[in-house]
Amino acid sequence: MSRQSLKIGVFGFGVVGQGLYEVMQKSPALDDAIVKICVKNRKERSLPDSFFCYNPDEILKDDSINTVVELINDHEAAYTIVKGALESGKNVVSANKKMIAENMEEMIALQKKNNVSLLYEASACGSIPIVRSLEEYYDNDLLTSVTGILNGSSNYILSRIFDNNQEYDTALREAQELGYAEADPVFDVGGFDSLYKLIILTMHSFGIAVNPEDVLRQGISHISDFDINYAKEKGLKIKLAGQVERLSNNRITLFVLPRLVGPEKYIYSVDEEFNGVVIKGLAYDKQFMFGKGAGGNPTGSAVLSDITALMHNYKYEYKKAKYFEPFTYCKDAVIEIYLRTTNPEDLELFGFQSVSEEYHGPDASFVTGMISMNALLEAQEILNRDTIFIAATGKALNY
Repeated sequence: MSRQSLKIGVFGFGVVGQGLYEVMQKSPALDDAIVKICVKNRKERSLPDSFFCYNPDEILKDDSINTVVELINDHEAAYTIVKGALESGKNVVSANKKMIAENMEEMIALQKKNNVSLLYEASACGSIPIVRSLEEYYDNDLLTSVTGILNGSSNYILSRIFDNNQEYDTALREAQELGYAEADPVFDVGGFDSLYKLIILTMHSFGIAVNPEDVLRQGISHISDFDINYAKEKGLKIKLAGQVERLSNNRITLFVLPRLVGPEKYIYSVDEEFNGVVIKGLAYDKQFMFGKGAGGNPTGSAVLSDITALMHNYKYEYKKAKYFEPFTYCKDAVIEIYLRTTNPEDLELFGFQSVSEEYHGPDASFVTGMISMNALLEAQEILNRDTIFIAATGKALNY
C-alpha cells in the first residue's frame, strides 16, 4: 500500500490539541507535518505565534494542506469545518462525538461523494481503539452486544464515591480540577457524552445510524446517598454505561443508564478516568477492551493513530451497513431498573410490568422491576426531575 505525505491543518489547541502536539513530537515520521493551527483568540501559548492562524479559510482554502484535524468543542463550528474540508477534498480526523453522531449519514455520504476519508477513533473511547476494532476485527455477523463505560469523567466521579467515600460534589470538583470534567459538567454527568459515543459504536457494530434524540439517556447527577448505600449494601457499584444489544429478527436496542454492577462483571473494576468496553458475540463469548478515556495525551494518541492511518490511505468501509441485512432500532424491549424517588407518588407514573423489590421510607422510596423502554422514553421529562434516580440492574433484555 502506498504511503502519502501529510500536510496537516489543526483546528483547536486546547487539552486535546496540545496533547496531540506532545505525542506527535514522539513520532519521527510526522516531523513538521503540522502546517497551521487555527484558534479563535490570540493569547500566549506554548508554541510560537507563527504556528497559529485565526481564519478557518487559511486552512480550508490552502491547497497544500491535505489533512484537517478538528479538535474543538463547538459541534456546530466543527460541522462547518469538517463538511468544508471533506468538500474541499481533504481527509479529516475529528474528535467531536456530538457532531459525528448527529450527522452520521451525511458524513458517510460526503466521504463517498468526495472520495476522502473521515476518521474519528478519538471521538469514542479515548485511547481504546474500539472503532477500528469493530470495523475490522468484528466485521462479521456474530456480534451480539457492545456494553461499556464510555465516559472517563463520570467514571472518575463514581470511583471516588464508591472507592474513596467522597461526596458527589467533592468528586465532581476534583474531576474538574484535573481536567477530566468541564466547568459545566452536564455533557459528561448527564450521559450525553456516552450517548454520542454509543451512537458511533452502533454504526460500526450493526451498520445503523440512530438519532440520539430517540435513545433513552440518563446520567448520574441525581445520585443520592440513599442510592449509594443501597448499592453498597448489596455489594455493588454504580457505573454509567452505554449498551447496544442485538435482539431477534434483526432488531437492536440501545440506551445509556447508570448501572448496578457486581464484582463478577468486567466493568466493575474499571475505575478512575478509565473506559472499558465488553464486546459479546456468538462464537467468542465476551472480549474486553480497557484504557484511559479522558485526558489530553490519551485522546491525542487516538488522534495520532488516525493520522498515521491516513498516511496509509485508510478509510472506514462501514461494512455492516454495506454487506449485511439491515438492522432496525427497537424501542419496545423490556429491561429491569431500580427507580428511586423522594416523592412516592412518582412511582405511579411508570408502568412497571412486574416488581421484584419495593420500599417506602420517610426520605425515599424505590421500586425494582421490569419496564419497557417505550415507557421510560415517554417518561423522559419525569425522569429528568432531580427527585428521581434510575439505574439498570443489568438483567437480560426481553428478546
